[in-house]
Order: sequence, then C-alpha cells, then structure tokens
Amino acid sequence: MKTEKLVGHGWFPQAATDAASGPDSLFYFIYILSIILFIGILFALGYFLVKYKRSPKNMQATGQLIHHPLLEVAWTVIPFILVMIIFAWGYRDFLKMSIPPVDAMELRITGKKWLWQIEYPRYGVKTVGEFVVPVDTPIKLIMSSEDVIHSFFLPNFRVKRDVIPNRYTRIWFQANREGVFQVFCTEYCGAGHSEMLATLRVVSNEEFKEWLKVGSSGGDIPLPQLGEKVYTKYACNTCHSIDGKTGVGPTWKGLYGANRVTESGSVKADDNYIRESIINPNAKLVKGYSPVMPSFAGLLSDREIDAVIEFIKAQK
Repeated sequence: MKTEKLVGHGWFPQAATDAASGPDSLFYFIYILSIILFIGILFALGYFLVKYKRSPKNMQATGQLIHHPLLEVAWTVIPFILVMIIFAWGYRDFLKMSIPPVDAMELRITGKKWLWQIEYPRYGVKTVGEFVVPVDTPIKLIMSSEDVIHSFFLPNFRVKRDVIPNRYTRIWFQANREGVFQVFCTEYCGAGHSEMLATLRVVSNEEFKEWLKVGSSGGDIPLPQLGEKVYTKYACNTCHSIDGKTGVGPTWKGLYGANRVTESGSVKADDNYIRESIINPNAKLVKGYSPVMPSFAGLLSDREIDAVIEFIKAQK
C-alpha cells in the first residue's frame, strides 16, 4: 500500500481530512489575536510608564477621571464582537464535526485495559489494535469502555472523544488521503496507558474490499510467525514481555511447560492452560497479578490461538 509521509506544520500533525481546516484556522486566529493583544498591552504599559513616570509635574494634584464613555464602549464592544466571532466559528465547526452523514460507515470501538477493539457490524469483522477504512468515505465511530474512562484520539483528523463505561460516545471523520495514522489514548487509565495505541490504515476502496475478504485469519503464515504478529497486533506486548521482565502480566519467556501457582493451586502451563487463559483469563489467575486481562473469546480465531501457543513455546 502506498503511504504518504505527513510532516505537519506548527503544533499540528498534517491534516488527513478536509474538516481539519476549520479548527486549525480558528486556533491560529486566536493565537495571532492573542499575540497582537499582548504586544498592544505591553506597548500601552510602556507608554504610560514613560508618560506618567514619577516627577514633580506629575505629582501635582489633578482632577480625578471618573469615566470615559468612548473608552468604556470600546473595551466592551470590541471584545464582545471578537468573542462572538470565536463562538460562531467554533460552534459551526463543532456541529460539522459532531453530526455524521447519514450514509456513514459505522464501526464499534471498545476500549479496555490496554487495547482498542474494533468491530465492523456490517461485515462481521473484528480487529484489535489496527483498523482499516476506505478513503473518501465518512466513518462513524460508536465507542464504549469495558472498564475505566479512556479517550480515543486521532491527531491527524482532529477528533478526540472520551470513551466511557456503560455509555456510548460518538465521533466521525472522513479521510481525504491514504496512509497510516496513529491512534492514542489520552486519558490516563493505568500502568499500560502509554502503550494503549492503535493504527488506522486508510486505503483505496478496492484494497478495503480485499482486506475484508482476507480478514485477520493469517492465511498461510507459519504459526510461530503468526503468533508473533498476534502478540503485537493485539497488544499482548503491553502486559507480557518475552525477555523475562516482569510486567502487568506474567512474562512469556520460559512460560510453556512451567508450573504456575494460581489461586486454586498449581497448574502446568500446557496448551490447554494457555488456551483457557486467552479465552477466560480469570479462570486460573496467577498469584500476585490483578485480573485486568480482557477475554479474547470471539476476537481470535482458533488458528490465531494455536499461533500464540506456538509463539509462547518458542520463548525459552
């Protein structure tokens, strides 16, 4: 797939949607206006410091200035006009970015510690950590959380919305170019927060149709290689190391065949144990670890589960 390097400008990554022009322009309008006002205030401050500096002449009694109608109208009306311009501009862009087109493609996003699960209800496809959308197509995201508050942020599309338990929140975007874009969680949600990333791939309509056909089955990739792919794609690496380091979850190094001390006793980490831990991770929870791992039942195919087992076997 052809990708385009997005270099960005100022404080923003380069926009990948036409809708970004509105909020970007509003930001720079406020920024430049603030600079002008700041310089104006400094100039006025310097002028009055010089003009009314301490001197015998300026210390003579003068009549008290009670009010100045023109000045009072100016400092009331001018800020009011500027604030109303900013309000109208922002409200217009807010409506544009909040109300999706009626023909938008719907995706369901589920946030959980510490991954993003994406489901395509129309096509029966589920992914974790990566999702693909066609270019020039409005995409509506219906989002919820399974545990704590997360926040779904696509910098290149200028969209961010909190993802809340027991409630749906919505955003939408339309990509105007193909490429690969980063998704962040911008609400602190625990030890794996900084690793709660996802990738958005924008492709042509033809590539999107091909991707739907291929799905995430892994095709003819050898099981250990597919297992390594699943390890990163489904964010297993955020909790389970493969170098022996302790993390949120047990390391996979030397895991296969080892005895695991659980709440219900000791169990050997064989194929059945690993499979059960993927589908029902709290069934035999290892002592010393919190029950934070989500279930991957329905997310991983049988072949992908077999691939994870083979990948774990290789971590000796």
